[in-house]
Amino acid sequence: MEDENAAGALDNIVTEFNTYEDFLDSQITSLDLYYLEDEELARQLVELGYRGSGEVLKREEFESRKAAAEASRLSKRSQQKTLASAGKELKDNFLKALAQREEANRSGKMTSIIFIRDRNSHGQEISGYIDYAHRLKTEEFEPYFYGKKRLLPRPTDLSFYNWETQVSTSNPSPNYQVIAENSSGLLFKNKRDRKILNMDPKVSPGDNSTRTPPIQTALYIQAVIYDHITRRKT
Repeated sequence: MEDENAAGALDNIVTEFNTYEDFLDSQITSLDLYYLEDEELARQLVELGYRGSGEVLKREEFESRKAAAEASRLSKRSQQKTLASAGKELKDNFLKALAQREEANRSGKMTSIIFIRDRNSHGQEISGYIDYAHRLKTEEFEPYFYGKKRLLPRPTDLSFYNWETQVSTSNPSPNYQVIAENSSGLLFKNKRDRKILNMDPKVSPGDNSTRTPPIQTALYIQAVIYDHITRRKT
């Protein structure tokens, strides 16, 4: 407990002072300067522990802790910046649903599968299942949250079907294996915990999984999200 308190005190020092010299100066009294008549000498005595009323902290440790604190600050800032939905005014229910799930899908706590049915740029009706976590890692999502692009299934996604051309594709992703030839319909196996997700709306989606009701959205003909909470094997 004492070690933790000491470490906390040192961290507070690092946070409070911008430079090591500032820290040393805080330990020097006007009386020290009066007798020593040399600011640099006074700093050296504080560093050696002969003067000062606070913690004895070497330059190397101060700078090391300062660097660690700065790295931590930048890391937190970077993590905040990775959320493409952050700071956006989202009015559509579908975009709100994506924003609610973004952090969990980026961090690996959740792997969501998005079903979308709509028309492509040629007016053809298409539908498919999208691995949201994988898409987040492979493309920039801010245009979607700004409303400049629409999230549509592609032939490279988990599943894709063009109702006019009858082109049908299915592909595994880093998170899911596709099980297409099955009497239960389309299934996806999570590669992390090997749980099966069932896309049939008439049955349970599976262990640790939930299925949203069709989302009321002005952006798509139909949109449904399946959420799977991933659990590591112990």
